[in-house]
Amino acid sequence: MNIYPKFKIFLIIYLFTIFNPNISLANEKFTEWLVGFKGRAIAQGVSQETVDTALKNAKFLERILALDRKQPEFFEKTYEYLEKRVDEKRIQAAKNLLKENSPLLEKVSTKFKVDKEILVALWGIETNFGVNKGKVDIISALSTLSFDNRRSEYFEKELIILLKLIDNKTLKYDSLYGSWAGAIGNFQFMPSTIQKHGINFDEVADIDLINSFQDSLASAANYLKTIGWIEKDKWGFEVRIDKNFDSSLINSDSRNLKNKISIVQLKLLGFKNRNGSEIAYEDKKEGWLIRPDGEDGPIYIVFDNYLRLLEWNRSLRFAITVGTLSDKIKI
Repeated sequence: MNIYPKFKIFLIIYLFTIFNPNISLANEKFTEWLVGFKGRAIAQGVSQETVDTALKNAKFLERILALDRKQPEFFEKTYEYLEKRVDEKRIQAAKNLLKENSPLLEKVSTKFKVDKEILVALWGIETNFGVNKGKVDIISALSTLSFDNRRSEYFEKELIILLKLIDNKTLKYDSLYGSWAGAIGNFQFMPSTIQKHGINFDEVADIDLINSFQDSLASAANYLKTIGWIEKDKWGFEVRIDKNFDSSLINSDSRNLKNKISIVQLKLLGFKNRNGSEIAYEDKKEGWLIRPDGEDGPIYIVFDNYLRLLEWNRSLRFAITVGTLSDKIKI
């Protein structure tokens, strides 16, 4: 009998899956976990109807765990990460979108006191301006990550919130597709972020962070405003030094920036701009020195707005990349 090549591949994967004891055991344990989770969800106020409907097709997605353990913003070097995401094509696309959406961006920027360039930069880095919103079943993704031991408490809370958002009609069950980590829409909001900062800006139906750019943009601006974004304030810039200095001044932990330093102190130590020119910035301005790649790689002086970007995504390289793109698209 002649079996087509594609069918052969499918058959190999299928047989590997059903006969692989590790996968079979994980699926069995996941099913047990799901039963227990349903009880916990109901105990926390989720309706029986939502639990039954939303979780009826929840599956264990093994590939999600592999993605969780290999996120590029934590493994790629800073310049490599930057070059992949802030290239000429994306810069030009961002500039075009700034012009095309100028009235809406001005309206949102004025209302929330958040720079329009940072909003477009976040949109570009998160989903390539809405092109890559994700096609993963969010319920299964969050269920898999809740079942996994690494960050189970965090993801189970997010899953409970998601079910409550379905319960109160903020989100529709049949539209829940997004990233492997459970994030949704143009700006990749987690359920807790939707709950706290989501806005129905276009006043059409419910909050729609997937199809409504107005809702998406306003919700992103509301999020940044709420966590303390300072309009028209610089996030940071790259610096260099060609002699030895006190390495204890450098930060590489995104959760604990310390040793605040002023621009005047920075210049006295011998730091200059990346191109070797003198730093021309207000001397009293204070920030933190960071070096994402550890003992080598680029050094940046970053300010309060950078901390806001870290609250958005707890990655030094992600925040640098968003800030860099926002600088390059200012008209």
